[in-house]
Amino acid sequence: MAFLLAQLGAHAAAAFAERLKPLDLTPQQAGVMRRLAQAPGESQRALADALGMHPPRLVALIDDLESRGLVQRSRDPADRRNYALSLTTAGRETMTRIATVAREHERALTAAIDDHERAELAAVLRRLADEQGLTPGVHPGFRRGAR
Repeated sequence: MAFLLAQLGAHAAAAFAERLKPLDLTPQQAGVMRRLAQAPGESQRALADALGMHPPRLVALIDDLESRGLVQRSRDPADRRNYALSLTTAGRETMTRIATVAREHERALTAAIDDHERAELAAVLRRLADEQGLTPGVHPGFRRGAR
């Protein structure tokens, strides 16, 4: 079963990366944007900690997203040493497109099962992920080589 989960996970990750290519985004960029959509105004440090990323690696991702007009940095009014990150209008529009891609991806991956089975599978996978101590909504790939 572990091999099958790994096989499906690798396939799902590669297929999602392919689906993001028309948006000119990588899965890591999409993941950073997803987190910022959920936690606007989060500091770079807090975002790095939440994703388990080495801060300089995150800075490079944010630099790229900022240069493309998808993310903006602003000084944190509570602590001027920190930058607060948020999606721009273009970033929020892109996030809507990412969400569409993600829904299409999920439908394609689970096309062999019905809605009831899909809900059951999601519940079982959530329980397994929780038991393994995985952070909800954070892909473990962010943590690989992060520290």
